[in-house]
Amino acid sequence: MIDFEEELKKFKPSIEVAEAEDAIQSRDLTDMVDILKEITMERKRKS
Repeated sequence: MIDFEEELKKFKPSIEVAEAEDAIQSRDLTDMVDILKEITMERKRKS
């Protein structure tokens, strides 16, 4: 039988995963909320 607690102690994430996490977290991504805020501000300026 597999001892999950023991296996978790041995776990080490791969380098690729760590690099991907850093790349994703370091980007300033525009999400839908940012886009909607920008559209709202543009409409307020025009009116």
